[in-house]
Amino acid sequence: MDQYHLESDDRVRQDLGGVRELLRHDPLQEAKGHGQAKYQRDGDPRTSGPGFGLTVHSDALSLPYGWTGSRLVFVNSMSDLFHARVPLEFIQEVFRVIADTPQHTYQVLTKRSTRLRRLAGALDWPANLWMGVSVESSEVLYRVDDLREVPADVRFLSCEPLLGPLSGLDLDGIGWVIAGGESGPRHRPMKSQWAEEIRDLCTVENVPFFFKQWGGRTPKAGGRELGDRTWDEFRRLPHGGARTVPI
Repeated sequence: MDQYHLESDDRVRQDLGGVRELLRHDPLQEAKGHGQAKYQRDGDPRTSGPGFGLTVHSDALSLPYGWTGSRLVFVNSMSDLFHARVPLEFIQEVFRVIADTPQHTYQVLTKRSTRLRRLAGALDWPANLWMGVSVESSEVLYRVDDLREVPADVRFLSCEPLLGPLSGLDLDGIGWVIAGGESGPRHRPMKSQWAEEIRDLCTVENVPFFFKQWGGRTPKAGGRELGDRTWDEFRRLPHGGARTVPI
């Protein structure tokens, strides 16, 4: 099993849907423009921004067929397969490629849980596809409910960057949880209690828990220990046994 590291800055980006692969947009513009009309394409040069600039690269769909061995593949490292402008037909084709390459395990992460739920019935869900949603605060806990309606073999949560407590988090039907703080020059600090509550809930519910980072100006600035240890729990993979370091 080739090893790619979630916490590594230099992880190999041979990933279906990743930036410079199948889907492409400017994450800075997405962060600036989320929910703000002035950053959308409205035709007025005084208020219209570049939008998300998403491009679908169908030619990259052939890449997994040439990979040797078994790989753990993060499908969309800096994009979103369930973005409103990604055609259903393209999503279906991505799922077909995943089904055609069962020697690999694919992780798909989205913030667009509503569209994910609505399209789930139009997709064939292969056993080697893990589906996850981003849950950075209690305001978006509805994404976990949406995820539960999806017939994926493994459902996971990415609570990173964790921006507040996840009071009321329900892990029913969830198979793996990642948590971590924000990094970058304008990072927002994460309180230890927020991460500890998620860890403790995972322990009680017997859900594998992976603590990615405390965050800071750089991803590694605060280290990875929560309490007095690192938390590297991971789902068992069908091709390589238990893994302690995820993609």
